[in-house]
Amino acid sequence: MKPLHSRRRFIRQGSALLAAGLGWRPRSDLFAAPAPPEGFRSLFDGRTLAGWHALPRAQAAKQGKTGAATDPNSPFAKALRSRGRWTVQDGILVGEQDPPASGLGGYLVSDDAFGDFELLIDAKPDWAVDTGVLVRTTPPGNVGIQVLIDHRRSGGIGGFYGNGLAGFHAMPYQFSAIMDKDGRPIGLQQEDPTTTIESGSAAKRRLLSYAAPVEEFLKAWKFGDWNTFKIRSVGELPRLTTWINGTKICEVDTATITWPKFDAQEMLAQIGRRGHLSLEVHSNGPNDLLGKDRWAPGAVCRWRNIFIREL
Repeated sequence: MKPLHSRRRFIRQGSALLAAGLGWRPRSDLFAAPAPPEGFRSLFDGRTLAGWHALPRAQAAKQGKTGAATDPNSPFAKALRSRGRWTVQDGILVGEQDPPASGLGGYLVSDDAFGDFELLIDAKPDWAVDTGVLVRTTPPGNVGIQVLIDHRRSGGIGGFYGNGLAGFHAMPYQFSAIMDKDGRPIGLQQEDPTTTIESGSAAKRRLLSYAAPVEEFLKAWKFGDWNTFKIRSVGELPRLTTWINGTKICEVDTATITWPKFDAQEMLAQIGRRGHLSLEVHSNGPNDLLGKDRWAPGAVCRWRNIFIREL
């Protein structure tokens, strides 16, 4: 078999032939996903978006409150039309705003729904992006429990957010970037509590039944590289646990948490016993407090090796 760099050159040469009308087409199987671990099945074939569909982040129910129904150029109307940009490049699933730097995001939602499961997924987020993996979501992909990958100023990674579920926010610490002498991000550090834009940090930590010390997280996280998440969700009122590169990071038991306006039984009525998975490209509109610090112009998040085991 040819080395990978040779195969890529072969594909580029073939693409030139195709452009010249000579009928050559690249082989789509060159970037097939690896075999899943024992007991798991793959949710991403490494070539296509089969098994997934893109949807807007905006919720149509808000139309009447914004007047967007009568103004096609309003920010909300534009958000309703946006599904983000989801492509497969060299075996990697790439999510970005559409158009890039437009502030318009979207969700990529699994066709299948799941009850109890363990999910393995590799993520490689740029700095700065605000993304995550939503589990037990409703069919639109926008109401469920999000495993945070807020790889940006004041962001949390490996904690949880109740998306459309009273906004409960369970995370143990926030981060900022370590910058080199030229102002380029080269790593993560725990954010100074006096400068964070995330309020109520102590209350968010109390929601967790387990949180790794921040030193363990920083040792596990690979800045600018691939990080393997394991996400376990079990129970009618789910208990969720996250691991990053084999290190247990956070756990929350939604049956026992206390948060303003959150009711566990109401959550169950909303999301049901089974739900979809959803990957996020966050929006950042003109009134966003974070602005470009939420999703940097041209930034992307990359995903690969998406495997699930139903329990």
